Amino acid sequence: MFSAIARVFRTPDLRRKLLFTLAIIAIYRLGVYIPAPGVDYSNVQQCLAAGNTAGGLYQFVNLFSGGALLQVSIFAMGIMPYITASIIIQLLRVVIPRFEELHKEGQSGQAILTQYTRYLTIALGLLQATTLVSLARSGMLFPSCQLPVVPDDSIWVIVLMILSLTAGTGLIMWMGELATERGVGNGMSLLIFTSIASGFPSAMGAIATSQGWGVFIGVILIGFAVIALVVFVEQSQRRIPVQYAKRMIGRRTVGGTSTYIPIKVNMAGVIPVIFASSMLALPNMLVSFNTRSDGTLPDWALWIQTHFSGSSPLYMVAYALLIVGFTYFYVAITFNPIEVSDNMKQYGGFIPGIRAGRPTAEYLEYVLSRITFPGAIYLAFVALIPLIAFVLINADQNFPFGGTSILIMVGVGLETVKQINAQMQQRHYEGLLR
Repeated sequence: MFSAIARVFRTPDLRRKLLFTLAIIAIYRLGVYIPAPGVDYSNVQQCLAAGNTAGGLYQFVNLFSGGALLQVSIFAMGIMPYITASIIIQLLRVVIPRFEELHKEGQSGQAILTQYTRYLTIALGLLQATTLVSLARSGMLFPSCQLPVVPDDSIWVIVLMILSLTAGTGLIMWMGELATERGVGNGMSLLIFTSIASGFPSAMGAIATSQGWGVFIGVILIGFAVIALVVFVEQSQRRIPVQYAKRMIGRRTVGGTSTYIPIKVNMAGVIPVIFASSMLALPNMLVSFNTRSDGTLPDWALWIQTHFSGSSPLYMVAYALLIVGFTYFYVAITFNPIEVSDNMKQYGGFIPGIRAGRPTAEYLEYVLSRITFPGAIYLAFVALIPLIAFVLINADQNFPFGGTSILIMVGVGLETVKQINAQMQQRHYEGLLR
């Protein structure tokens, strides 16, 4: 493996791409620690040291921003506005026929959809920046900290902060696209990977400090087992054989080949976990907006706060059920058996033993429903690992070996290795892994 990595750096083109990607990552991490205009950096650090930050959805966004959200830096929004915009545009294909037409047009249509995603990213970044500035200004970002995060809350300072945070969102999006075009792998995915991996050492250090080295070593061993499970499932797929009939086009014989349709066990990726986390964060967000002036809560808010926390069995059950439901929902949107069947029929393809047309679509639906169930259970299990760790060893709920963290890190790592393998094999080298 080390000799393969050495070959990457000995190849000028690959070395240039890899160094460019690392430079983008370095700039991204530097921006995490540059405070937004009008923010008192020393007060923010004291509030962070005291703990008691806003939880729920804010902790979730903070994970994806690499800690930039609670630093109130220029990159505080992180990559989340782009992720949200991409998901919305993808879901709108089901609702808006024009978007589906653009998706089928190929590269030109994808370029237009990408432009729509950029516009929506900036709009969401502006909305989320306004929310963050309001939280920081009112003190709700650090509820138990009495130090002012924004000492001067005049209208011009607030506008400048919102514009700076929105510009940071646009800069992150541009850097991600630049890394995709001129670097190694998908730039947006690599930035998400960087954000999550940056919190890994501190999370493990906190476990070693609070629980001791025995628990720390046990967590490491469990982590290796979880990583092995995630790699195994992410690489698993059901291959449906497809045979193409021979056809005469002019004087040439076309077709007669055999291939397969790969249906992954986890076709939905990490999206259902993000959906479920966001949905369950909304009740707690509603509670925070209904706190009375004396610090007390209404009865319904107390019930939500008690039963919709990470350690509550009701929360865990609701979380698992939402993940399973969203998995089926997202797979149904992204994989259309009727469309796949029509494309096969158009090019003379068929599944051996299955008639072309509607029987093929029904067969694909049957296989998809069967393969999605274990994928949904797997996602729910991995997503519940941080909550179980929180109950058993009182670990932080951003426990690194579980949930969205491990799914994204392993998924992006595997995809990046595949892309480097493909580029090395184009140059007649062996891949990184044999």
